[in-house]
Amino acid sequence: MSKTAFLFPGQGSQAVGMGKALAEAFPAARAVFAEVDDALGQKLSTLMFEGPEDQLTLTANAQPALMAHSLAVIRVLEAEKGLDLSASVAFVAGHSLGEYSALAAAGALSISDTAKLLRIRGDAMQAAVPVGKGAMAALLGAEWDLATEIAEIAATDTGLICDVANDNGGGQVVLSGDKAAVDRACEIAKEKGVKRAIPLPVSAPFHSTLMAPAASAMEAALATATIRAPKVPVVANVTAGPVSDPEAIRRNLVLQVCGSVRWRESMVWLGGQGVTRFVECGSGKVLTGIAKRLVAGSEAINIGTPEDVAEYTA
Repeated sequence: MSKTAFLFPGQGSQAVGMGKALAEAFPAARAVFAEVDDALGQKLSTLMFEGPEDQLTLTANAQPALMAHSLAVIRVLEAEKGLDLSASVAFVAGHSLGEYSALAAAGALSISDTAKLLRIRGDAMQAAVPVGKGAMAALLGAEWDLATEIAEIAATDTGLICDVANDNGGGQVVLSGDKAAVDRACEIAKEKGVKRAIPLPVSAPFHSTLMAPAASAMEAALATATIRAPKVPVVANVTAGPVSDPEAIRRNLVLQVCGSVRWRESMVWLGGQGVTRFVECGSGKVLTGIAKRLVAGSEAINIGTPEDVAEYTA
């Protein structure tokens, strides 16, 4: 029997106007945006709907904004389409901050707590490394083993940090660390025949060991957070496997700050469990494209607008 997994996007998928049509069409969406606004003491929804883009792109705003859009989609599907996550979805998974969205969707975290945790996470990640000191770059045409080798050589050559941050599959692996080390990795990548090495427009070296101060901040924040067992298993970024135990979830979210997002392995694992339908909830279609590439014969759709909701069938 075919299984469905719900996916939740990460940073980079935000865009001015996100969630606006959903809020105009559905009370359930408006309720989510109001809850997030109240939790943060900020009209984040106005920033999402109207911009300015440079403010929305700030890590501390982009992270809760993406979660808010994703959870608005979930609540609208529940209200309008009778979605029962535990009955119709086998697994949930989210890319980086999207793991928090997945946990909220599965009932492990409240929306308010998730918004507050993501604000802390965004602020802590931004503060961990001075602007300009860190960098990230995508290697296109490289798989995990080659990217790891390149990162290790760059770190040795420079005496600085260069880590594998994201394994997105389909020959796209992202490196993260000190700017000089990442720049050196891009040079090495070209020498080793990697198709392209593209510096990413990010404000900090996410998912590298330079994020250790942010991991400490999240350990403190998560220690007092209420985490319940999710209604469906969450595939964790750091293990690429399912987790349902609240204490394991807490540990994974701390490790995730500095650890690699093992997205390729997560998608391959889901395919191995019989998942053939992927539903990306929220902004953008990045995860939809990755799922189609990594799980042969799968169907992948995105739901972010009222039109998407109208077309959705469980």
